[in-house]
Amino acid sequence: MDKLFSARVDDAVVRRIGSLARQLRTTKKTVIEGAILLYAETLKNGTKADVFERTCGSWKRTESTAKTVSKARQAIRRSLKGRRSQ
Repeated sequence: MDKLFSARVDDAVVRRIGSLARQLRTTKKTVIEGAILLYAETLKNGTKADVFERTCGSWKRTESTAKTVSKARQAIRRSLKGRRSQ
């Protein structure tokens, strides 16, 4: 049986929970429950969760940094050209 749980949390945390729920196409309840279960499992195993390893990966690109920067600059230039002609 589900029980009502109330806690004061920062507005940024509430927005993050809502954002995760939308991204995962699930409920806020599921996001919170999953986070608590993951945290408890991490403590039980005595290991620290590597948050960056689990959530990020931008540094694991197949292309070089220079190539990524070049692509970004080209996209910005194309965008600006379209606005100037209006």
